[in-house]
Amino acid sequence: MGRFICATRSHISIEFDKGRIDDWCVYITYPDGKKIAPTDLEYFSRLAFLSSTYTGAVIYNHFVFFYNLTTAQVDMSVVNLIKQISNYYGDDAAEIELWFLVIYAGMIAEENKKFAVLKKRIKRLGMHQLLIQNFVPSEAATFSKGKKHTELDIEMKKYNI
Repeated sequence: MGRFICATRSHISIEFDKGRIDDWCVYITYPDGKKIAPTDLEYFSRLAFLSSTYTGAVIYNHFVFFYNLTTAQVDMSVVNLIKQISNYYGDDAAEIELWFLVIYAGMIAEENKKFAVLKKRIKRLGMHQLLIQNFVPSEAATFSKGKKHTELDIEMKKYNI
Protein backbone atom coordinates (compact mmCIF):
# COMPACT_ATOMS: atom_id res chain seq x y z
CA MET A 1 0.00 0.00 0.00
CA GLY A 2 1.36 3.38 -1.01
CA ARG A 3 2.22 6.28 1.27
CA PHE A 4 0.22 9.30 0.07
CA ILE A 5 2.16 12.55 -0.23
CA CYS A 6 -0.33 14.99 -1.73
CA ALA A 7 -2.75 15.67 -4.56
CA THR A 8 -2.31 18.28 -7.26
CA ARG A 9 -4.84 20.86 -8.41
CA SER A 10 -5.62 18.43 -11.24
CA HIS A 11 -6.52 15.71 -8.69
CA ILE A 12 -3.44 13.64 -9.46
CA SER A 13 -2.17 11.81 -6.38
CA ILE A 14 1.52 11.52 -5.62
CA GLU A 15 2.76 8.75 -3.36
CA PHE A 16 5.66 6.51 -2.44
CA ASP A 17 5.27 2.77 -2.96
CA LYS A 18 7.30 -0.35 -3.60
CA GLY A 19 9.54 -0.20 -6.64
CA ARG A 20 12.19 -2.52 -8.09
CA ILE A 21 14.76 -1.58 -5.45
CA ASP A 22 13.00 -0.25 -2.36
CA ASP A 23 9.82 1.29 -0.96
CA TRP A 24 10.73 4.81 -2.14
CA CYS A 25 9.48 4.68 -5.72
CA VAL A 26 7.44 7.77 -6.65
CA TYR A 27 4.09 7.08 -8.30
CA ILE A 28 1.40 9.31 -9.71
CA THR A 29 -2.20 8.20 -9.93
CA TYR A 30 -4.47 9.99 -12.36
CA PRO A 31 -8.15 10.63 -11.61
CA ASP A 32 -9.09 7.70 -13.89
CA GLY A 33 -7.08 5.35 -11.61
CA LYS A 34 -4.09 4.90 -13.93
CA LYS A 35 -0.93 4.64 -11.78
CA ILE A 36 2.57 5.13 -13.16
CA ALA A 37 6.09 5.74 -11.92
CA PRO A 38 7.24 8.76 -13.94
CA THR A 39 10.80 8.64 -15.25
CA ASP A 40 13.46 11.34 -15.24
CA LEU A 41 13.20 11.36 -19.03
CA GLU A 42 9.45 12.02 -18.86
CA TYR A 43 9.60 15.06 -16.60
CA PHE A 44 12.87 16.34 -18.09
CA SER A 45 11.22 16.28 -21.53
CA ARG A 46 8.26 18.30 -20.31
CA LEU A 47 10.43 20.78 -18.39
CA ALA A 48 12.67 21.24 -21.44
CA PHE A 49 9.58 22.01 -23.50
CA LEU A 50 8.29 24.46 -20.89
CA SER A 51 11.71 26.14 -20.66
CA SER A 52 11.16 27.46 -24.18
CA THR A 53 8.36 29.60 -22.72
CA TYR A 54 9.65 30.39 -19.21
CA THR A 55 13.44 29.98 -19.68
CA GLY A 56 15.54 27.31 -18.07
CA ALA A 57 16.94 29.79 -15.55
CA VAL A 58 13.50 30.68 -14.20
CA ILE A 59 12.45 27.04 -13.81
CA TYR A 60 15.82 26.11 -12.30
CA ASN A 61 15.74 28.97 -9.79
CA HIS A 62 12.25 27.94 -8.67
CA PHE A 63 13.48 24.36 -8.33
CA VAL A 64 16.50 25.45 -6.24
CA PHE A 65 14.19 27.32 -3.89
CA PHE A 66 12.41 24.12 -2.81
CA TYR A 67 15.54 21.96 -3.26
CA ASN A 68 17.15 23.92 -0.42
CA LEU A 69 14.20 23.11 1.86
CA THR A 70 14.05 19.39 1.01
CA THR A 71 14.87 16.87 3.75
CA ALA A 72 14.24 13.14 4.16
CA GLN A 73 10.67 13.84 5.31
CA VAL A 74 7.65 15.19 3.47
CA ASP A 75 7.07 18.74 4.67
CA MET A 76 3.63 20.10 3.83
CA SER A 77 4.95 23.66 3.99
CA VAL A 78 7.29 22.77 1.08
CA VAL A 79 4.40 21.10 -0.79
CA ASN A 80 2.37 24.29 -0.32
CA LEU A 81 5.32 26.42 -1.42
CA ILE A 82 5.60 24.37 -4.63
CA LYS A 83 1.89 24.89 -5.24
CA GLN A 84 2.37 28.64 -4.75
CA ILE A 85 5.43 28.78 -7.03
CA SER A 86 3.54 26.95 -9.77
CA ASN A 87 1.01 29.81 -9.96
CA TYR A 88 3.73 31.85 -11.68
CA TYR A 89 3.33 29.60 -14.74
CA GLY A 90 -0.22 30.68 -15.63
CA ASP A 91 -1.84 28.21 -18.03
CA ASP A 92 0.99 25.74 -17.35
CA ALA A 93 0.67 25.94 -13.55
CA ALA A 94 -0.95 22.52 -13.18
CA GLU A 95 1.77 20.79 -15.18
CA ILE A 96 4.64 22.59 -13.41
CA GLU A 97 3.02 21.79 -10.07
CA LEU A 98 2.84 18.10 -10.98
CA TRP A 99 6.46 17.81 -12.11
CA PHE A 100 7.85 19.94 -9.28
CA LEU A 101 5.98 17.77 -6.76
CA VAL A 102 7.25 14.60 -8.46
CA ILE A 103 10.82 15.95 -8.33
CA TYR A 104 10.34 16.96 -4.68
CA ALA A 105 9.17 13.43 -3.88
CA GLY A 106 12.11 12.05 -5.86
CA MET A 107 14.53 14.09 -3.77
CA ILE A 108 12.93 12.82 -0.57
CA ALA A 109 13.32 9.29 -1.93
CA GLU A 110 17.00 9.95 -2.68
CA GLU A 111 17.49 11.25 0.86
CA ASN A 112 16.03 7.98 2.19
CA LYS A 113 17.87 5.50 -0.06
CA LYS A 114 19.99 3.27 2.12
CA PHE A 115 23.24 3.31 0.15
CA ALA A 116 22.89 6.60 -1.74
CA VAL A 117 25.90 8.84 -1.21
CA LEU A 118 24.95 11.89 -3.26
CA LYS A 119 21.33 11.96 -2.06
CA LYS A 120 19.17 14.79 -3.48
CA ARG A 121 22.18 16.39 -5.16
CA ILE A 122 21.78 13.88 -8.01
CA LYS A 123 18.42 15.47 -8.92
CA ARG A 124 19.93 18.93 -8.81
CA LEU A 125 22.72 17.91 -11.16
CA GLY A 126 20.17 16.61 -13.66
CA MET A 127 18.08 19.77 -13.41
CA HIS A 128 21.19 21.94 -13.82
CA GLN A 129 22.29 19.98 -16.87
CA LEU A 130 18.83 20.20 -18.41
CA LEU A 131 17.90 23.79 -17.63
CA ILE A 132 21.23 25.64 -17.37
CA GLN A 133 23.68 23.59 -19.45
CA ASN A 134 21.03 22.80 -22.09
CA PHE A 135 21.55 19.04 -22.16
CA VAL A 136 18.83 17.27 -24.11
CA PRO A 137 16.45 15.43 -21.76
CA SER A 138 17.82 11.97 -22.57
CA GLU A 139 21.39 13.11 -21.80
CA ALA A 140 20.42 14.70 -18.48
CA ALA A 141 18.34 11.66 -17.51
CA THR A 142 21.14 9.16 -18.13
CA PHE A 143 24.29 11.16 -17.38
CA SER A 144 24.89 9.63 -13.94
CA LYS A 145 24.19 6.02 -14.91
CA GLY A 146 27.28 3.85 -14.46
CA LYS A 147 29.37 6.66 -13.00
CA LYS A 148 31.00 6.47 -9.57
CA HIS A 149 29.75 8.84 -6.90
CA THR A 150 33.24 10.36 -6.63
CA GLU A 151 33.19 11.28 -10.33
CA LEU A 152 29.70 12.76 -10.02
CA ASP A 153 30.69 14.67 -6.88
CA ILE A 154 33.52 16.35 -8.80
CA GLU A 155 31.05 17.31 -11.55
CA MET A 156 28.58 18.68 -8.99
CA LYS A 157 31.20 20.76 -7.23
CA LYS A 158 31.98 22.54 -10.52
CA TYR A 159 28.49 24.03 -10.30
CA ASN A 160 28.32 24.48 -6.50
CA ILE A 161 25.93 21.57 -6.14
